[in-house]
Amino acid sequence: MGCFRHARPSIAKQRYGNWEVEQNIHLLYLLPFSVNPYDSSSGKYCREMLQKVQGQRGWVGEEIMDDPIRLACPSGELFNPVLTMGTQVSCLLVISHFFQLLFKPLGQPGPVAQILAGFVLGPSGLSHIDKVKKFFFQNFAIDYYETMALYARIIIMFLIGLEMDFPYLRRNFRVASIIAGGSSLVCTIFAIAVTSFIYEETGAHGSAVMMALTVAVILANTASPIVVRLAAELKFASSDVGRLAISSSLIGDVYAVVLLIIISRNKHKYDFSLWIMLSIVYFIIVVAVIVLNMYVANWLNRRNRNQKYLKNTEIFGLLAIVIVAATTLETMGFSSIIACLIIGSMFPRGGKAARTLLIKLSYSVHNFILPIYFGYSGFRADVTFINSFRNFAIVVIVILLSIGGKITGTLAACVYLKIPLNEGVLLAFLMNLKGHVDLLTLTIGLENKVMSSNTFYNLMMAAVVINSLIWGPLIAFIVKRESDVLGYRHIAFESQNPESELRVLACVHGPRPVATMVGLIAASKGAENVSVSPYLMHLIELPEKSKTNLMYHQKEEDELSDDDDYGGNDVVEINDAVDIFSAETGVMIHQVKVVSPYATMYADVCDYAEEIRASIIILPFHKHQRIDGKLESGKEGIRTTNQKVLRHASCSVAVLIDRGLTAGASYTSSSESLQHVATLFFGGPDDREALGFSRRLGMHHHVNLTIIRFLHTSARRQTMGVNIAQKEEDVFMAISDHEAENNADSAALTDFYNRYVTTGQVGYVEKHVENGADTASALRDMADIYSMFVVGKGGREHSILTTGMSDWEECPELGKVGDLLASSDYDVSGSVLVIQHHRSSKNVNHQ
Repeated sequence: MGCFRHARPSIAKQRYGNWEVEQNIHLLYLLPFSVNPYDSSSGKYCREMLQKVQGQRGWVGEEIMDDPIRLACPSGELFNPVLTMGTQVSCLLVISHFFQLLFKPLGQPGPVAQILAGFVLGPSGLSHIDKVKKFFFQNFAIDYYETMALYARIIIMFLIGLEMDFPYLRRNFRVASIIAGGSSLVCTIFAIAVTSFIYEETGAHGSAVMMALTVAVILANTASPIVVRLAAELKFASSDVGRLAISSSLIGDVYAVVLLIIISRNKHKYDFSLWIMLSIVYFIIVVAVIVLNMYVANWLNRRNRNQKYLKNTEIFGLLAIVIVAATTLETMGFSSIIACLIIGSMFPRGGKAARTLLIKLSYSVHNFILPIYFGYSGFRADVTFINSFRNFAIVVIVILLSIGGKITGTLAACVYLKIPLNEGVLLAFLMNLKGHVDLLTLTIGLENKVMSSNTFYNLMMAAVVINSLIWGPLIAFIVKRESDVLGYRHIAFESQNPESELRVLACVHGPRPVATMVGLIAASKGAENVSVSPYLMHLIELPEKSKTNLMYHQKEEDELSDDDDYGGNDVVEINDAVDIFSAETGVMIHQVKVVSPYATMYADVCDYAEEIRASIIILPFHKHQRIDGKLESGKEGIRTTNQKVLRHASCSVAVLIDRGLTAGASYTSSSESLQHVATLFFGGPDDREALGFSRRLGMHHHVNLTIIRFLHTSARRQTMGVNIAQKEEDVFMAISDHEAENNADSAALTDFYNRYVTTGQVGYVEKHVENGADTASALRDMADIYSMFVVGKGGREHSILTTGMSDWEECPELGKVGDLLASSDYDVSGSVLVIQHHRSSKNVNHQ
């Protein structure tokens, strides 16, 4: 198979470092595609053509003529372009995994190892050796690499859009835009200032304006795929800083792509009216693909109603729509990066289509496509061109200007937005990561002859790669050093603003409590304008010694067959319940699957809650309701897991005793029924946490919340009134012997009463009891009134209000009141939510 139809003039020029040589190699496109240099007749023809070229240009091509592999692609399989590229890809993956294992103890992220692997394998490292270069790296393979890079960018940006927290970006678009705009503006100014110097020193020809735009992209661009992976691997992607950095990098990509389109337009020489028309066509194609994906995804969801996931052919069909649209835009002269991002972000989130795409794309992208893509970035850098002080100075100046521009612009934006300095510095460093649109701009600029200086191309390529290799380890070091700032910091519900974002991790062992769980998530969201990030973790027992933790969007295809033993048909029922919830509420639930022995399952729950920075973990009770309304015990391992999570969790924990909640449907936006919820307040930190959580329930328009406060009969002569502060001392002295707890309970109730009870949003009732028996009798009287009871686990020491209730205590992990309400012998029709506030390590030792 001949190669010169695939050879690039720019590569020939880079290889031989001579503009005249590039033009001569360009003439070799005239060679027949079927030339075989090992065949006597075709080899003779090649030499005749080269002699003609030699006669026209005066170029001595002995080196090429003596090496038939350099003339054309041999027909032997050893140097077949696909096999050659496969060899290179395999080497990239092996070396990158080696570096990952080497750097793992140092806490270095994967992208750094992958870029370094390409750097070592490329012209700057092993391929600088002639034998290695001759065996592995043939010039004809470069077109295959560029094609592979194009499809990789399409898939990567589509997946980023699919995984993107679009509600967060919409809420914080102004902040992210100011940060991205500030850093890009300063870098653009620096690019304009330094272009004339670079233009002169690199001996460039052509448009200085185009070079200025290219330098602006190099300085201003932030590689969003690297930011996304870096934040995920360093486990701060769910933090405010991580999400803001990802959003800002994506907006920065838009700016860089706009400049890239201007650079590409200079090559196509279209007039302005034609570009306006093409831009309209661009917009129409993107909108058409979004609409088509909506109809196709909904049709596939209905078609596979009883299946866990879509078939491979159906997934290929969905991807084909995206790839065809993207390649069409590329053919028109536009970059498809932003289009793929928008198409991914607008893809219907609920249903099997989105779930299957996340599963299959995430595994392949994170384990193969991204390592190859990052490795290819490092592979293209050739530091051998930094062979003089002039070239060294140019690379250093570009890196310093990029650093200075990003830090200056980002910190200025952070000062304006009143973002703390340490977070601003980390944002500035993250915005310095490069290796995405900037590399594409250099490639397109060289192909389109926008830039005529081979030195400029190689020096800028080296500067981009070296910059990322510098900042990756620095960011890892800063994240480790600032772990107290970036790490998980739990804020109790009693201290939270009820309108702040709520992050809930709900755990289930089967499909039975899913409807109630998602209903509770919808109710705890509170007001319509409050954002919620719900996560549903499917916990499955693994009897064997091995353990695996599989996220739904991180599993291999072979692990996703319909006869998968882990979860069985429970997965279908859970997915259906989640899909119904997402369709009715518009809230996307992130699903996670954990397969683990009961002995260590709690660690998976606690670790993941810390990773996503959950506000609360909701666990299912180990008993479930029978048809006759009684509670039946399930597996003891479930109870053991609950007990361990309660001891070790880094946030508040709730245990849900599910008695239906009318299947949870009453909490969805489509339901018009009103749910009556009671919060029982006896005093103590757990009850205050339950009161804080109840504030969110009370703001939901389908929840009628009532606070029931239990007091000793000695406080009967006291009147509540509007100003409960008048009686707080006597009442709380009767409830607790600890003055600090008295003050905390008093402050919590006073604030809640004045903000919600006096305005009529929440009801308030007092129950005066003598002892635990009276309390139990009062609870029995209200058993059929409320559909749900919210109560704190305990922490109220030996309260006279619960004296004697522990005599029939069956489940101490629920506390005295919670255990009574969950008792099989206690006739309560409503579900029960028992809440425990976060226990510090010091307190846990005493539990």
